[in-house]
Amino acid sequence: MAMHWYVLRVASNKEEQVRDALARKMEVEGVKSVGRIIVPVEQIKRIRSGKQRVTKRKLYPGYVFMELEPKEDGRIPDDAWFIIKETMGVGDFIGTEGVPTAMRDTDVAKMLKEAERPGDVPNIKVEFTKGDVVKIREGAFENFEGTVDSIDTERGIVQVIVTIFGRSTPLDIEYWQIERV
Repeated sequence: MAMHWYVLRVASNKEEQVRDALARKMEVEGVKSVGRIIVPVEQIKRIRSGKQRVTKRKLYPGYVFMELEPKEDGRIPDDAWFIIKETMGVGDFIGTEGVPTAMRDTDVAKMLKEAERPGDVPNIKVEFTKGDVVKIREGAFENFEGTVDSIDTERGIVQVIVTIFGRSTPLDIEYWQIERV
């Protein structure tokens, strides 16, 4: 049989500890039916008062993803199951009547793509959405109000439509230079 991905419910904010404990125990016991164990995170860049901070945020809080090879009947192999159940903070697999349900290939691909995104390219957390009314806090158009038209999260630029001399004018402004009205 081939390896499949499964979703394991775990105690909130214990995802990394559970992942590390499971990986360590599987290696010590020599369990071959378990592959990768991951907690997908994204890096978010926030700029406040001109200072940049990069933080990590779990994409799926309360869940750990495990790659493993099930038995013929779809159940988890006994050696792996015993270790998983004996690990602090572990709940149960997502599935029905004690038989875990393997993730669909499309979901696995999406989760792995998110999990394997390079860590050196954090997303900028822009807390505005299209249509928000904002006020420009600094720069040549300080105190002007406008409406958010588009957001470039990679560059941290928000396009704001401002009325200048009776005409709608799009301005590209760094997101930390504006605030909600």
